[in-house]
Amino acid sequence: MTITTRDQLIDALANNSSRIVIDKASLPNAVAGQTFSLWRATGVPGQGAIPTTAAICTSALTGCFGFANQTAPVTSYLAWLWLATGNATTNIEIHDRLAHMGGLSGTVTTAQGALTLAGLSSDRLGDANYSDVQWWLEWYADTGSTNVNATANVTYNDDTTGNLAGVALGATARTARLFPLVSAVAGKFIKAVNSVTLSATTGTAGNFGITATRPRTVVATAIANKIEQYDWAALGLVEVPNDACLFPIMLCSTTSTGTVRGGGKIAHG
Repeated sequence: MTITTRDQLIDALANNSSRIVIDKASLPNAVAGQTFSLWRATGVPGQGAIPTTAAICTSALTGCFGFANQTAPVTSYLAWLWLATGNATTNIEIHDRLAHMGGLSGTVTTAQGALTLAGLSSDRLGDANYSDVQWWLEWYADTGSTNVNATANVTYNDDTTGNLAGVALGATARTARLFPLVSAVAGKFIKAVNSVTLSATTGTAGNFGITATRPRTVVATAIANKIEQYDWAALGLVEVPNDACLFPIMLCSTTSTGTVRGGGKIAHG
């Protein structure tokens, strides 16, 4: 049965949980106030692979917090977390990495890439109108120093299509950078990304791709290397569906991500 009482939660934390371990190395070349993915940071969990063809992500992938899938009606919840970050005033978000693809080039100026969520389970998707899904352009290797815009053509939840506002990549988009893709039509949500087109060559091919995630929780640390703890209430006791590919992203406060160390529990009940 699902957890509905505090006593059930306490019992699950003590007797039926999967352990989370986080020990991520710092990534250089970050930008304060911008979002960076820790998918490729070395440490624990291990460094996630750079995707090539489009694929649905699962908890079996290296790079995410592994946990034991449960048999219904038993449900999993993110119930306890502790963190110590190398940088002060750091915001860490835990996302379910739903799907990804990579291998796009900073020197190609025609339409490239595509990503859908076909085959994703409804419990990982969240709301059926796709409002729980966050779409990104994710960088795996630096592209060139020429300022260009990236325009994504998308399919909305009502099956209409259109272009999003151009994303300014700036000079030399760095490894691990995440650029959010935001709906251009009020009340509509992105169902799929059909292509990405650069306005000009950046000068260096690099490697980037399209990633879809579902935000699960966010926490903040105020003092570098000080352990902060977050109980089920602070985390929102969010459900963790079977096969969820949980991984951290960071809103950076300085020019590197800094180390991220911590742990926690996914409770089952």
